[in-house]
Amino acid sequence: QVQLVESGGGLVQAGGSLRLSCAASGRTFSSYAMGWFRQAPGKEREFVAAISASGGNTYYADSVKGRFTISRDNAKNTVYLQMNSLKPEDTAVYYCAAARSSYTRTTAAGYDYWGQGTQVTVSS
Repeated sequence: QVQLVESGGGLVQAGGSLRLSCAASGRTFSSYAMGWFRQAPGKEREFVAAISASGGNTYYADSVKGRFTISRDNAKNTVYLQMNSLKPEDTAVYYCAAARSSYTRTTAAGYDYWGQGTQVTVSS
């Protein structure tokens, strides 16, 4: 069992930056691929970014490529999402997820554990 707790959300103006963190419990964090998803009001949850268990491979949704960076620190059991050049359309609840796999996953169905989410609001 893995428990995930996100932090770092908030209100930011368009063009600004935020860094989300996701702290994981358990001693097997380094064996899990991790991902970030987001869900805006009235919309389905969508993939944002993923990172392999080792951190050697990353994958991004086209909508965030070049603006967001996913990273992880296996010694701290934490995965990060650095978000730059934020746009109002990035407003959503952001969720951290863990997959019992070494390889990146880009669909929600590929993940086994989820955090409670953190709100990101980008004002225009």
